[in-house]
Amino acid sequence: MSIRIIPQDQLEKSDKSTAEQIPPLLFPRLKNLYSRRAARLRELAAKNPLGDYLRFAAVIAQAQEIVLYDHPLQLDLRPRLAESAAQGKPPLDIHHYPRDAHWQRLLHSLIAELKPEMSGQALAVLENLEKASSSELETLASALLAGEFAQVSSDKAPFIWAALSVYWAQMAAMIPGKARAEYGEHRQFCPVCASVPVTSVVHMDIGQQGLRYLHCNLCESEWYVVRSKCSNCEQTRDLHYWSLDSEKAAVKAESCGDCGTYLKMLYQENDPAIEPVADDLASLVLDARMEQEGFARSSLNPFMFPGE
Repeated sequence: MSIRIIPQDQLEKSDKSTAEQIPPLLFPRLKNLYSRRAARLRELAAKNPLGDYLRFAAVIAQAQEIVLYDHPLQLDLRPRLAESAAQGKPPLDIHHYPRDAHWQRLLHSLIAELKPEMSGQALAVLENLEKASSSELETLASALLAGEFAQVSSDKAPFIWAALSVYWAQMAAMIPGKARAEYGEHRQFCPVCASVPVTSVVHMDIGQQGLRYLHCNLCESEWYVVRSKCSNCEQTRDLHYWSLDSEKAAVKAESCGDCGTYLKMLYQENDPAIEPVADDLASLVLDARMEQEGFARSSLNPFMFPGE
């Protein structure tokens, strides 16, 4: 099953009743998204060996909240949505969407918010980014969005991605259409921007309890994926679930023997306070265990990019 976004003027009455049973796509709710993430990161940092880094991520998330409201985006996405619907492609596809200077304004605003909070190497990185030319920043952004992580130093990547994410999330929240589930492939990619998930969340407050949604690591949208299939390759016969605690653990990893990957699953019923980015980052010990078992991560956390 794939998910396609349909412009409002193309929606039929029959689409609405089907979509309302299980919402195939949840656009980001930006109000308090970043402040809630920052609070969760600080909470998890208290008893975590990676506490310092979680607090560092919390500072960035809090700055994203400020920048989001300081720099509202004004944009008419209707022509873009109509074009993408006709082509059957995500409207904000990271490989094709022509981003404008707004994301760089967000980045420079982030830098201004973060500099008083940073010291040492982190402050030096911010000052370096502050001095970079517009073309240099575009090159770095293009490399990250293309998955060419070796082209961007791992200390710069979280700051650049933080600005790109606010930009894409602003656009995703403005999309004037609805989603429809259709037969097709590529459900491992976000139907809004074609990026990969950070993790999946098993919700307890959306229609039928226990629905799984993948959370986009860029635009913050979530899309429905059934729990009986691998979210990466759609196979069903060799799925296993791992945790470091117990059967009732709030964070587990779903591994697939067919494609050799894993994706974390966060269970709201076991901990209503879970937050996709924060709880994924705070459970890197589980990632280490999965790597020891020979599985590769199919997702990407915006605060933990692959090494150079």
